Amino acid sequence: MPAALSVRRATHQDNVLLSRLGAETFEYAFGPDNAPEDMQLYLHSSFSPEVQAAELADHSSVFLVAELAGEPVGYARLLEANPPPGVIGSRPIEIVRIYALPDWIGHGVGPTLMRACLKEAALRECDTIWLGVWERNARAIAFYTKWGFVSVGSHAFLLGNDPQTDTLMARPVPTLGAA
Repeated sequence: MPAALSVRRATHQDNVLLSRLGAETFEYAFGPDNAPEDMQLYLHSSFSPEVQAAELADHSSVFLVAELAGEPVGYARLLEANPPPGVIGSRPIEIVRIYALPDWIGHGVGPTLMRACLKEAALRECDTIWLGVWERNARAIAFYTKWGFVSVGSHAFLLGNDPQTDTLMARPVPTLGAA
């Protein structure tokens, strides 16, 4: 099935789609382990169509949408910005989000999106790719470790009113053709 997956860049017209994908995948991943009021605060502040439109308009940001037969099954967001301490490199890029819809977890969406993220990072001539992952998300940490990411520190992440800790992970960006 992974061979049938395709990845495209999101356009400004995808703000409603990304709002839906973002809220659904984030709530699925973290809702059961967090207070409903904190989850709702975070979803409202992070995944409204207006927030997604602003993120799509940001030239330092790119969204990648994974599709199967034209239907979205996951997405990723990359952002070029100043990284936190511990992330090294002269031109780092962050994987802000990388999620598959619940029914598509385990069907190759994650690896397909990761390959696309690494390719995009190489195209942008970035030398380091990094991310923050909730310290309690063992499945995601194992996935990133499999892709060569290593822990380089931690930072705070505010979910609604709940301060949490993310593990920072990073790896070098492969040259084009080596991802």
